[in-house]
Amino acid sequence: MSELTHFDAHGQAHMVDVAQKAHTHRVAVAQGRIHMQARTLELIAHGNAKKGDVLGVARLAGIMAAKKTSDLIPLCHPLALTRVTVSFELDHANPSVVCKASAETLGPTGVEMEALTAVQVALLTIYDMCKAADRGMVMTDVKLLEKHGGKSGSFVAGE
Repeated sequence: MSELTHFDAHGQAHMVDVAQKAHTHRVAVAQGRIHMQARTLELIAHGNAKKGDVLGVARLAGIMAAKKTSDLIPLCHPLALTRVTVSFELDHANPSVVCKASAETLGPTGVEMEALTAVQVALLTIYDMCKAADRGMVMTDVKLLEKHGGKSGSFVAGE
């Protein structure tokens, strides 16, 4: 296991210096799920939630969150994102919504945190918009699915 890069030789937290790192195309994809009652999923599917288009608002929240990641995570670098996508899949068999987000940049550091933040905030937005109908929703399985670019190369979960 490599040493943790966010700590200096004295164990103090610091922001990693990326000035000398190559600017490459970097991509990360993350995913998570929010479990809910079947009737809550039906409200989302049919657009009948009291607050409106749940998935449309959650998509925008996820995109905005990716852009604000460095404001939320103390040691993340502000990045010029070139693309962020957020998509949803409704799972009626296991009443839940699966969120997948991708983030891309041309730069010296990766976008894993941006993709993960997009997923988390999109799921939180679904919770916020549907909590009047179902306060028992549970967010699970938030994880990095893949990342490409940079010195460490590619990572694909499960490989």
